[in-house]
This record gives sequence, C-alpha cells and structure tokens, in this order.
Amino acid sequence: MISQAELKRVRALQQKKFRAENKRFLVQGRKVVEELLGSTFQTEMVLATQEGAAFVRAFAKKVPVHVLPEHELDRVGTFEKGNELVAIAVMPDQPKFRAPSANELVLALDGIADPRNMGGLLRIADWFGVKQVICSQDCMEVYNPKCVQSTMGSLFRVQVRYARLYDELPHCAAAGASLYFADMGGAPIFDVELKRPAVLVLGSESHGLSEAVRGAAEATVISIPRAGAAESLNVAMAAAALCTEFSRQARPLR
Repeated sequence: MISQAELKRVRALQQKKFRAENKRFLVQGRKVVEELLGSTFQTEMVLATQEGAAFVRAFAKKVPVHVLPEHELDRVGTFEKGNELVAIAVMPDQPKFRAPSANELVLALDGIADPRNMGGLLRIADWFGVKQVICSQDCMEVYNPKCVQSTMGSLFRVQVRYARLYDELPHCAAAGASLYFADMGGAPIFDVELKRPAVLVLGSESHGLSEAVRGAAEATVISIPRAGAAESLNVAMAAAALCTEFSRQARPLR
C-alpha cells in the first residue's frame, strides 16, 4: 500500500518547483509509460488502476506497481480523464557539454515557451536521429507533464541540456561545427550547402532568436521558402521542414 503522505508528494510533482526539488517527474498513459520502462531512465514506481496494472506489469519487472482507485489516480494525474497509469521517473543528471561529432546534427532551442511545441521538437529530433538538443535556460522545462506527454517517449532517447546558448554556440563553432540560424529573412535552405557537423538554432514562437544568440557567433541564416499565403509556421513545423533538408543533403549519392 502507498501512504497518503506519499500520494501527496506525488501530486506535488505536478508543479515545477517540487519536480526540481525532488528530481522526479510524472509520466502518464500506456504508450509513454511503456517507453519509460524500456529506457535507461530510472522509474521509482507506477500507480495504476486494476486494468492499468495488468497492462504495465509485463514491462515493470523490477518496479513497484501500486493499484489505486480511479478517484485517487485522477488527483495524481494531469489528464482530464483516463488517468489509469502514472509513473514517477527520476530525472537524469544534467549532461556536460559535448561538441558535435563528425556528421552530427544538433538542435539548439532559444526561448521555446509552449510545452507542446517543446515536446514536438523532441519528437522531431528523435525522428531525424538528432541525439542532442541544447536549450536556452528560459526554454520550457522538458519535464512539464504536457511536454512529457507530447514527446510520446522521445524524451527518453534524446539528450537534453540546458545552458546559456550564447556561451555554448561559440564552443560548438570552435570545435568545427557549422552554425545555422533559422529566420524568415534567411537564404532559402534549398539553395544552401549544409555542412556537418552542424547546429541548427531555432527561436521562440513569438520573438524568434534573441539578440544575445544572434550575436554569439557567425552563422548561416536559413529559411523555408514560402509558396502560399500563410503568415508563418510554428517552430515545430519549421524544425521538421529544415531537418528534412539536412537529412536529404546528408544522404550519400547513389
């Protein structure tokens, strides 16, 4: 059995302050909990309904699974309905700076504020084989429940580092990486020879790249050519389009 005091501690993880203090975060739903249990992340325990427990015990070999009534899980989870599985995961240590290796593409995110955009960006990174994402310190916290859910498990495969981008980018350039700033005023990406290792820098949804990042290092400014009348793309859409061209140019000629 799990105590009421323990349940209170788990409920507190809905708030960023308590996630940071406890180095724990919530993972919810069958798909994402299954991804968590198959990853290198440590899982402290899983709270579940009877049906949820029957599902998760096939994956949670050494993780305690506590069965709770639905009304208790609704207080712990953040879904409007369907809180049948809530896992408590341990935050990994912040990784140290690592210069991009040969042929690597790194994403750098500057001031991303929306949790679903942040989650989408990690899914895009995962899709295109990007193993490292560097976030400015004012970016959305990746352990926010909405962000965790939006990653659909990609959070557990992509290394995320928070740092001062204006300090990190010059180090990446000094290590031989080409820097690319995404901006609507940049050169059409299809006209640019994209060199790797590379760091693709994407700005916030409403303000674009900050002045501090723009002035941090020399970079090639690139854009997505527009053929229609849409005013803009959100940052996740833009990342997908840009990563597609990075991936295309990286393919060996046949």
